Amino acid sequence: MKDLYSGLDAWRHIAESTSRRESVESYLPLILSAAGAFGVLPFMVLRYMQGSWIAAVVDTVIVVGFTALGIYVYRTRRVRFASIAISIFCIAGVLTTVYIIGPQQIYWVYPGLIAVFYLLRPQEAIVLVMITTGALFPKLIGHVDSHSSITILITITVMSAFAFAFSLVTSRQREQLILLATKDPLTGAGNRRHFDNKLTEMVRTKQRTQTPASIILLDLDHFKMVNDVHGHAVGDQILRSVTEIINLRIRVTDSLYRIGGEEFVVALEGQDINDAAHLAEQLRTLVEANELAPDQSVTISSGVAELKADESWKEWLHRADQALYEAKRSGRNSTHVSD
Repeated sequence: MKDLYSGLDAWRHIAESTSRRESVESYLPLILSAAGAFGVLPFMVLRYMQGSWIAAVVDTVIVVGFTALGIYVYRTRRVRFASIAISIFCIAGVLTTVYIIGPQQIYWVYPGLIAVFYLLRPQEAIVLVMITTGALFPKLIGHVDSHSSITILITITVMSAFAFAFSLVTSRQREQLILLATKDPLTGAGNRRHFDNKLTEMVRTKQRTQTPASIILLDLDHFKMVNDVHGHAVGDQILRSVTEIINLRIRVTDSLYRIGGEEFVVALEGQDINDAAHLAEQLRTLVEANELAPDQSVTISSGVAELKADESWKEWLHRADQALYEAKRSGRNSTHVSD
């Protein structure tokens, strides 16, 4: 079954798609961690004042842990790892306080499990709920009257059922929102925002590892004429067909983006200028060989550029755009390689 998104997965896509670090989404992990830390902090202070040293130490560990994990995910954006760690830490803290202090701490289970359904994917959260309920059962039996024990178990089950159903619905909604934020609705290729983020990531990888990276900027020749003669419905189908042709040829590690009306970019990780130019020629030949429009040849022109050391992604894209311009000027249906 395809993995569903968690709430924090969605936050990662929001945080990665914006450069405004002052936005509320950028501070969301800190807000969540601060809520957990400040929720436990008064009890930690109270137990130190009462001399309940073991319980106070447990609360201290919880406060410090929440704070550290919140700062970690905010700085590194490693949301997946942090969401699992925070969930396990949260439930472990609840179970520890129940076993050390007593069953009266059972009420912390409810906010803890709600947090788990936000942090983890639905199927993962329900597994953690079952583990938590099983771990609580021995502590309830014999320490709490049967009526209270049954009530606690039933309320945990009912709350978890509602949370699970809600997370299933919202995870699918988040998935659709993420697709809308990163995919071109007509062709299914990545959109301009996703493309900008990808180039930024490729530049950083180049700086760290010196791995080659190249881009192919593609543009359909005389596409306005195709739309004028055959209509926009045919034009849209041609765009989808070109997308399919490119996707069938490129590698799994390559990425395709639509950044303009009839303009596409293929991002090639680990490919130098020679590999990229060879691929661009293959794509040009494949598009030309397919009869995409009635009684009219559809061709593409390409500009190819390899990322240089200490070059920004905007400079890199500009060189590819200049190469594409040269390909257009030389008569179209051709490939030009940037120096």
